[in-house]
Amino acid sequence: MISFKNDYSEGAHSAILQKMSECNLTQNTGYGEDKHCQKAAEYIKKQLQCPDCQIHFLVGGTQTNLVAISHCLKPYQAVIAADSGHINVHETGAIESSGHKVVAMPTEQGKLTVAAVKKALDTHTDEHMVQPKMVYVSNPTEVGTLYTKKELQDLSDFCRQNNLLFYLDGARMASALTSQYNDIALSDYPKLVDMLYLGGTKCGALFGEALILFQNQLNEDFRFSIKQKGAMLAKGWLLGIQFETLFENDLYYKLGQHANAMAEKIQNAILQKGYSFQFTPCSNQLFPIFPDDVLKELEKEFIFSFWEKVDETHTCVRIVTSWATKEENVDKLINSL
Repeated sequence: MISFKNDYSEGAHSAILQKMSECNLTQNTGYGEDKHCQKAAEYIKKQLQCPDCQIHFLVGGTQTNLVAISHCLKPYQAVIAADSGHINVHETGAIESSGHKVVAMPTEQGKLTVAAVKKALDTHTDEHMVQPKMVYVSNPTEVGTLYTKKELQDLSDFCRQNNLLFYLDGARMASALTSQYNDIALSDYPKLVDMLYLGGTKCGALFGEALILFQNQLNEDFRFSIKQKGAMLAKGWLLGIQFETLFENDLYYKLGQHANAMAEKIQNAILQKGYSFQFTPCSNQLFPIFPDDVLKELEKEFIFSFWEKVDETHTCVRIVTSWATKEENVDKLINSL
């Protein structure tokens, strides 16, 4: 069976494994205070063109979202997200378990809008309700679509006008940055959001995410929050080595380009067969709608994620390509289709 179920089915890029092997017996300072984390942070700051930002390396996406959001919000404050947002649907109530409500708003194509954020504020009017204080988005979104620079700028302006923190989940940022539909450079993000994380787990690393804080006040005592939430890795250099390798020679971008190229090839084949998509294809996640009899045949060879039943005879599935997707497997899928 060939899996197109997710973009973390494989281990890590060989360059990362080689670097980790080379450094395996070298002694390092623990808890993210080692030379590899420092070097990785330098590379990322250079890409961001933001020398004063603060960078913390954590193990996984849910962990990163939990630490970041719970650190920044007071006990009675909440975060606004798209109803399809990862923190609302796929994190087992991690944010709520920290005492912070997720205010989920309906969206089109998985993208939060100024109108949706304003509606959330307008319906939370006094101290008898939670106080929305943060806006959460992801790019690409949970359904593979992309925000334009203008859309993020509009959200950013609204957040600043209303004293809201703006947080961006970049679990698949490598795919976003290298999409043909993208108009946002990594160096634009410090001007748009208050904090973001660059995903490694879904972008060629064995594991790991790089959380970047653009406001000094958000960084105050942040390492206390990391430790309290069980997120401070003793062997933190294992995270540093991975991001050092990903950003030293633009490997991060090359892996995103490969995932997108494989997805685009599948997308074109699906369109040529006359099938449609539930969401506009923009990145390495595709959501085609197949007749159930076609899907039944495809699932004899390939693994997809079920998304939803569209009608009695059609189903939407999620097809995901990765940095490690083999073109020969893409060709096999196309031939089977």
